[in-house]
Amino acid sequence: MVPREYIARNPKTGATIGRKKVSKKNIRDFSSLSPQPGPWQEIPELEILRLATGLEEKIEIKRDRGNWTLGRVDAIKALYKVPASQLEDAHNALIDALDDDFPDVRIAGLKALPAFSLRKQEMLFQCLSDRILDEHEGVREESLECLKKMAPIFPSGCEIILRREMRNNNPVHRAEAFEALQNAARDWPEVGCLHIDELIREEDDDLRIRGSKILRVIVNNGGAEVWDLISWSLQDENLQVRRNAAKTLTTLANVEPKIAAILVEYCMGEKDGIIIKSIIRAMKKLDIQSPRVVRMIMQGASDPKLELRKACISQLSIILSGQELREAASELLKKERNKDLVKRLTALARDVDIDGSEDEKNRKLAPLDKTIILLPEIDDNDAAEKIEHNLKKGENDK
Repeated sequence: MVPREYIARNPKTGATIGRKKVSKKNIRDFSSLSPQPGPWQEIPELEILRLATGLEEKIEIKRDRGNWTLGRVDAIKALYKVPASQLEDAHNALIDALDDDFPDVRIAGLKALPAFSLRKQEMLFQCLSDRILDEHEGVREESLECLKKMAPIFPSGCEIILRREMRNNNPVHRAEAFEALQNAARDWPEVGCLHIDELIREEDDDLRIRGSKILRVIVNNGGAEVWDLISWSLQDENLQVRRNAAKTLTTLANVEPKIAAILVEYCMGEKDGIIIKSIIRAMKKLDIQSPRVVRMIMQGASDPKLELRKACISQLSIILSGQELREAASELLKKERNKDLVKRLTALARDVDIDGSEDEKNRKLAPLDKTIILLPEIDDNDAAEKIEHNLKKGENDK
């Protein structure tokens, strides 16, 4: 069955939401919306509606090893398979099942809901919202599973439900809702940005922490919006929020090195070891010929944090050479106390032409391999300036 084209829209503006290109793999994934395989699959299409509405109580399916007797619950799971001429009646039958007095009937309706929604969505999101608040635990559990399946396909339809459940005090509901948002954000980065923009403004630390984790899912495709979200999260008062944001920097360095360099430079004042490791990994991905990156390495080579000093000193011989390198190493030696770094800097400060052995002097004369450095194309200068402005503003606000 080929799903009907669905247009996701920004819940605030009504504008169409962009989505990354849908691959054949994404299309095959629609099969996961169907209920788990079972005897219900054997019900003839023309018998499904009569059985689901109670016009027929039971149906017997002949098998080689014992026959199957199937009833209403089985038929409800199969409602999405009815012929087009019965679609409207099947839709009404599904809504009735989702509001049935018996929990097993409501659960069967929830199992059918994701696949059925590909053919007709009206009222189904409201029914899902109601069932998430159901008094029966099994119904609530099934409805949350349903939400995780539907959010990536109908992000605007599930937007209100996600917003409510992510703020639910029940830890299970909150965790499941954030998983649903993460699933949606992979295909719809703009949806992730919309929700995270709200979440990082919340006073609840847990909401900001969970929201900032999703930044890693959208950093590749989120564009300037996600850069802003990362920059604000790096200024958060909560350490875990800053850690989560810092983990995006390595990926950002591959996607947009100019923005990444600005954010890495801002983070160099951090004292947390986990954040420092993140910025070191990101720094190694940056263009070492950029004046900003050179300045960062020189600054980091004398930083009080040992791990940062080690990383930056290891790159001195890449950004400097000759007399410049020796002078920089000699200056750093005046304050360095770590034995390993003293040994490293001493070697860099040494002039092989004067102090080197005969082998070292001869080695210097050997031909060098040619190295070609490809500079990335840099766009979005306005976005870079905006990021710097936001970071400075954040510092002033503190």
